[in-house]
Amino acid sequence: MKKLLTSLFMIAAVMMVSNSAMAQINTPAPSPGCKMEQVVGLTTVKLDYSRPSVKGRTLFVDVEAFGSIWRTGANRATKITFTDDVKIEGNAVPAGTYALYSIPDPVDWTIMLYKDLTIGGNVSKYNKKDELVRFKVRGYKRSNFVESFAIDIADVKASGATMSLKWGNWYVPFKLEVSYDKQVMKEIESAMAGTTRGEFYSAAKYYYDNGKDMKKAHEWATMANQKGERYWQLRLQAQIEAKLGMKKEAMITIGKSSAVAKAAGSAGYAKANDKIMAEF
Repeated sequence: MKKLLTSLFMIAAVMMVSNSAMAQINTPAPSPGCKMEQVVGLTTVKLDYSRPSVKGRTLFVDVEAFGSIWRTGANRATKITFTDDVKIEGNAVPAGTYALYSIPDPVDWTIMLYKDLTIGGNVSKYNKKDELVRFKVRGYKRSNFVESFAIDIADVKASGATMSLKWGNWYVPFKLEVSYDKQVMKEIESAMAGTTRGEFYSAAKYYYDNGKDMKKAHEWATMANQKGERYWQLRLQAQIEAKLGMKKEAMITIGKSSAVAKAAGSAGYAKANDKIMAEF
C-alpha cells in the first residue's frame, strides 16, 4: 500500500511538472499584435490592433468579405486613441479611444469609429447607434504587396497626416486633421510672465510665421534681444519690423544681425541677410 501511494505521488508530481512546462511554452501568434504611437502636431495618435497575413488567400473572398463589417484587423477590435480633438475626412472626433471598424468594398470603403469598446471583434453585436462617425473613402489596388495587414500614419505635418489601411494590394487612405493653434496660444500667454530669451524668441517666431499680431511679435522679439542679442533673433526682429512698415528700423536691425553673425563666424548667415534686406 505504501509503495502504491508513493508511486501515485510520483506520477502526480511528474504530471504537474509536465503541465507546468507545457504552460510556459510560447508560440508565435498567427496575427501578432501591434501597438504604435505617432505625434501629429501636438496630438498623439495611438493604435492597438492585430496584423493578419494574406497567406496566399484572396482577400475579401477567402478571408473577410466585401460588404460586411470587418474589425479592421484580427482577433479583437482595433482601437485608436486621440489625445486631442481631431477631424477625420472632415468629421469632428473628440479626444478619446474608439474602435475602428470598416466595410471593405471593391470601390468605396466605409470607415466607422465606434464608441462601445466592449463588443471587441464580435461584429454580430455591432449597433449603428453606437457609431461616432461613418464615412466613405476610395480604396485603391496597387502593385506593391503588403503581406501583413498594416495601419499607417504618413505625410505627417503640423496640421495633419494621411492614415491608411494596407493589406495585400489594397491601399485605403483617409485624411487626419489636427488643431494645435489654440493650445500653442494658451501656452504662449501663460509662459510670458517669467520668460527666458529663448521663449520670447519662440513666441515671436510663432506669431510671425503664422501671421498673427505683429506688434505683439515685435514686442517679444525686442525683449528676446534685450536679454541677449543673437543674430537669428535680430533677423526675426528685422523681418517683423519690415512687416510693420518700419523699413528704417528693419535695415538697422538686420545690419546688426549680420555684424553679430560675422563675429560668430557665420558669414553665410550674414550673406543670406543681404538677400532678405533686398526684399525690405
